[in-house]
Amino acid sequence: MRLLDLPSRVLFLSLFAVCTALLGFGLYLQHVGGYEPCPMCIMQRYAFLGVGLTALVAGLHGPRGGVTKAYAGVILLLSLVGGGIAARQTWMQLYPPEFAECGPDLEFMLESFPLADALPMIFRGAGDCSAVDWTFLGLSIANWSLVNFTLVALFAAALIARRRA
Repeated sequence: MRLLDLPSRVLFLSLFAVCTALLGFGLYLQHVGGYEPCPMCIMQRYAFLGVGLTALVAGLHGPRGGVTKAYAGVILLLSLVGGGIAARQTWMQLYPPEFAECGPDLEFMLESFPLADALPMIFRGAGDCSAVDWTFLGLSIANWSLVNFTLVALFAAALIARRRA
């Protein structure tokens, strides 16, 4: 049995589980590993959150036919946006700019701004987007994010293209 022969409900709920695991790992790296996410990392998290929530709604809905393709189209669009951000960050890591473009780090924001002004900045993330703080199998977080967004985009495109008997 091929993967795409599974019911769309199972496929969408599986995608939701994958996105939940990826977001959970990102939060683990942040809160346990001590790696501060940069603004581009935060935007990628939002894209994964969008993909995951769309997949959850689609999985709970259990669509057929054209509605499945519509959900897959939204997922494809979100994965392309997230993948574009991850590709840009990957480029910045390969060719770091002379000055960090992603804003000041957390310590600087808390020391330099009143808490009411610093909170929105903290929510946007801190740190240098071109810094490579963590790697696995030679790939940075941005690289792995790009790989996963690419796989999600291919998955969504396959759902759009599949023909059901």
